[in-house]
Amino acid sequence: MKNIEDQENLAGKIALLRLDLNVPLKNKDILDETRIDKIIPVINFLLNRKTKILVISHVGRPNGKKNNDLSLKPICLNIEKKIKKKIKLITSNLYEITKDKLFTQEEEVIFLENIRFYREEEINDSKFAKQIASLGDFYVNDAFSCSHRDHASVSKITKFLPSFAGLQMQSEINALKKITSDIESPITCIIGGSKISTKIGLIKNLTNKLDNLVFVGGMANNILNFKGFKIGKSIKEDHCNNIIDDIFMNAEKNRCKIYYPEDVRVGKNFDSHSEIKSLKDISKEDIILDIGPKTVEKIKKIIENSRTVFWNGPAGYFENENFENGSLQICKIIENNTKNNSLYSVVGGGDTIAVINKTGSLNNFNFVSTAGGAFLEYLEGKELPGIKALN
Repeated sequence: MKNIEDQENLAGKIALLRLDLNVPLKNKDILDETRIDKIIPVINFLLNRKTKILVISHVGRPNGKKNNDLSLKPICLNIEKKIKKKIKLITSNLYEITKDKLFTQEEEVIFLENIRFYREEEINDSKFAKQIASLGDFYVNDAFSCSHRDHASVSKITKFLPSFAGLQMQSEINALKKITSDIESPITCIIGGSKISTKIGLIKNLTNKLDNLVFVGGMANNILNFKGFKIGKSIKEDHCNNIIDDIFMNAEKNRCKIYYPEDVRVGKNFDSHSEIKSLKDISKEDIILDIGPKTVEKIKKIIENSRTVFWNGPAGYFENENFENGSLQICKIIENNTKNNSLYSVVGGGDTIAVINKTGSLNNFNFVSTAGGAFLEYLEGKELPGIKALN
């Protein structure tokens, strides 16, 4: 895979830069700028190389139809302030745009309107990809988080232009190699989320590499139920005992130790105060919404004896401050051990990042992934179309 950092003679050329700017919007206000902040380096890199930039991105799922609520305009305005340069948003029909009339002499950065306004994008239409490609001199994919999608601006476009990996793409892959192929043991995976079935591929693929697998959050409820503990009215997934049995057998075969909560914080509903309980004391009316202090202390010891830690998924219902302690403590423990260089830390997932943003410690981990689905599919060992297209 060729990296844009290694390329010379970019001055005066037009870069088609594929980014993932799919940020949460409410009334056209940006609720989380994490993804935006991560792409600023590649824009500045290309500008320093005297390259003109045509950005391709999307927001939401407009299903091939124009939707003003999903316009890239508020994102353009946000990036303008960050790079201190004027950005033009092209809203005219993409098929009517020609390369020679794209930029004026003064313009350096232009955005195409939401690429998913065109149905051809998601069906990976070859003619559509060729039309986009005709607008630039080379292509840069800096959207690892979109690279599990076989879409026109992600994979098909590379057939028509010299194509390179961007700065963020390369750093994401390098970080994920740290927990897949270039592992420094002992390695620990702390995994949360509500559904164990959605992450079974990830778990199975990692158990032959891990020393420790720690279940927290809603996912841990399935393990507790499997082990015969009462979980009251807690969220759990049905029909997953065979999956859990496979996980335990695979872990034992690969000498991977599995951990789950020893104590928990419960409430009667999602808005209630928390009560610490041992597993044997959980009542029929209880909802498990966080891990307890004994479990936090156990996880602390596991992390402190690890050289690599991968964290995906909060430890509980952190939206209620009465149940945020477990997630915040895990965040703090990983952060502290990263800062003293005792481990390499990779964290990922939207909810995990929301926890980290609560503490303002985003820059205190070795790598924070915003990739979501692509992140998990890569760790499952699947081939991502966007990466395959660059190879």
